[in-house]
Amino acid sequence: MPEQVIDVPGLPPPPPIGASALAPETYRHQVVVVTGGGTGLGRSIATEFGRLGAAVAIVSRDGEHRSAGIEAVEAVGAVAMGAACDIRDPEGIATAFDAVNRQLGPIDVLINNAAGNFPVPAEDMSPNAWRTVVDIVLNGTFLCCRNLARRLIPTGRGGAIVNVGASYAWTGGPGFAHSAAAKAGVKNLTETLAVEWAPYGIRVNGLVPGLMPHEDETDAIAGIPGRHDREDSRVPAGRVGYPRELAWAATFLCSPYAAYISGHSLVVDGANWQRRHTVQPPFTPIRQQLGRPPFGKGTD
Repeated sequence: MPEQVIDVPGLPPPPPIGASALAPETYRHQVVVVTGGGTGLGRSIATEFGRLGAAVAIVSRDGEHRSAGIEAVEAVGAVAMGAACDIRDPEGIATAFDAVNRQLGPIDVLINNAAGNFPVPAEDMSPNAWRTVVDIVLNGTFLCCRNLARRLIPTGRGGAIVNVGASYAWTGGPGFAHSAAAKAGVKNLTETLAVEWAPYGIRVNGLVPGLMPHEDETDAIAGIPGRHDREDSRVPAGRVGYPRELAWAATFLCSPYAAYISGHSLVVDGANWQRRHTVQPPFTPIRQQLGRPPFGKGTD
């Protein structure tokens, strides 16, 4: 008997680009730093802050990425600058944040979006691959948070930090042991810093994107077998997310309307990570999912 397909509407599409629930000048006279803000979801977040009146600094190692982020923010009529920085380097972070302070003014909001990721079975992962991803995702996030807090606390100005996470911080992430472990650390770090820094008026929250295709996906991620097959059908919402939906969530979390929200991780994924099947489909080992041959003795 053929499988019955029931047509259900799913969740509606979001408002168009440029719409916002926040007042147009919500971030006027505020300075926002977005790490990894020149591509993909980071660029969407940076652009939305600019649309709401913020001066935006794009922090990235890549000059082309910084230029793309600046162009996107300036296209909506906002002030933008780029700062070269490897977030694994504490001195580099200090230099970049100093440059932002000189050119735009004191930093009010930090979006820790920069990350490194690629799929690999744990038994194939090199020690350097593990260190690199953990260093960028977890250590880099902490170092950026710490640097901003040490600027804000003596002034009593307060501020907002959003750390971009991942749902496999809760569930584990086969094929992404390095990133999943690091994102779990980021989630815990977010909760810890929220408690420590609330007395200083600094709010720290997490933001977790779901399936949100964009043109800047890395080749390693885009090349996962079946990555873009029937994407809408793989989400309970019946559709994938749009980058602007994550950007709207980021601007809300850092706004005065979220002044009593801290230590929270907001998941924007159409209920995808909570889904369970009454009867689970057949299990496919991660090596098979990634199209890798069997692991043999003597493999490095």
